[in-house]
Amino acid sequence: MNTSTSTPTPERILHRLDWQVIRRLDGYLQGDYRSLFRGFGVDFADLREYQPEDDIRYIDWNVSARMNTPYVRQYMEDREVIAWFLLDLSPSVDFGALKNQKRNVLIDFVATLARLLTRHGNRVGAMMYGSSVQRTVPARSGRMQVLRLINDLLNQPYLSRTPLTDLGAFIKGGLHAIKKRSLIFVVSDFISVPGWERSLNLLSQRHEVIAIRLWDPREMELPDIGPIVMEDAETGEQLYVDTHDKKFRQRFQEAANQRELALNEAFKRAGVDVLPLSTEGDLIHAIARFVMLRRQRKR
Repeated sequence: MNTSTSTPTPERILHRLDWQVIRRLDGYLQGDYRSLFRGFGVDFADLREYQPEDDIRYIDWNVSARMNTPYVRQYMEDREVIAWFLLDLSPSVDFGALKNQKRNVLIDFVATLARLLTRHGNRVGAMMYGSSVQRTVPARSGRMQVLRLINDLLNQPYLSRTPLTDLGAFIKGGLHAIKKRSLIFVVSDFISVPGWERSLNLLSQRHEVIAIRLWDPREMELPDIGPIVMEDAETGEQLYVDTHDKKFRQRFQEAANQRELALNEAFKRAGVDVLPLSTEGDLIHAIARFVMLRRQRKR
């Protein structure tokens, strides 16, 4: 994602994204940055009978029980959006080629969305997670806030060894810390101990949540390059393998496919939309495709 040969600085990164990504997204969105999400409000306005296309999160169960038919709460749209980035910076996020690590994709995505949102007077904040919550950036607006987020991410230490990531605990921390209804991006590769989807589901009941899934093609398919040592980025465990072995490569791919299926099922159980971002993909196309799919579901 980061093609600059210069030392990355917040200003250089934002300048590159302004020219290469944000201008093109502006043309696609035509100023309608709210199409990135469904929209929400904080002021209760009225109740009405449930329609098939309504979001089930807005069902008022007490009224529905009394009326013997489902009713949903309607809200006045809040003019200001508060957005939070819950950022997984555990060791597995540092996987990938030197300039195409998942961490680079994370930084580009956060800078792009923060820039789009703050230009319209909205506030953005972040919680950064490694082995624990390592830094919280309070939600503010303006270009300086975007530069601060990029700077903090560039200066966030690389972790060499940690216990296996527990995303459930991190997401639960965000649930307790973020009080006002917000737009929340959970940015992670979702390599974690099981059970995190329960916390994600609880978060989505209170906020608008989008899962940003970081991935690298080498996690899905091994190249035929001969004997190599594979190392678990989270635990440091090493394994010597021969990638010339066709059956081994096939077993690796089958295991990766099973992980992919399990991950998609977990997102469904959590009830959130997912934006996948590959280290070898195009950020603009990924966001544009995500917006198009969400627009189609609204119709």
